[in-house]
Amino acid sequence: MTQTEMIQILTGFIGSVGFAILFNIRGKRLVAAAMGGLLSWFLFVILSAFISSEAICYFIVAWAISTYSEIMARVLKTPTTTFITAALIPLIPGGSLYYTMANAFHGNMEGFLQKAIYTLQLSAALALGIIVSTTLFNILQRIIKSKSAEKQTQV
Repeated sequence: MTQTEMIQILTGFIGSVGFAILFNIRGKRLVAAAMGGLLSWFLFVILSAFISSEAICYFIVAWAISTYSEIMARVLKTPTTTFITAALIPLIPGGSLYYTMANAFHGNMEGFLQKAIYTLQLSAALALGIIVSTTLFNILQRIIKSKSAEKQTQV
């Protein structure tokens, strides 16, 4: 891992701390939210070395971070959004959105459409990763509850 990548991971952590504080997250929850930000950019850097599609990397990282957030929410007895919002901050496609709007402002419609589609792909990948993880987690939770209820009725 290069020094630049290490700095990127550290700034992902710092950015997540900042947003967690902005969202009034304190104590152990602040640490868990910030670690989610560190983990999200760390995973992105690692996956980017092996996967050429940035959208696929975004999907996988969003799925992993959403799963992390679901687990931390159960452990710390806090809503999942407490962790997922701060943890996904490093992945927001701000640069892509900026260039989309810059192309629109300068009248470059071809560049605007190209960047807009790319930005939408990244945003959709983030949303799908969250949806898949949350859905799978809820299904797993229902299965566990139903098995637990079955055991109690058998006793």
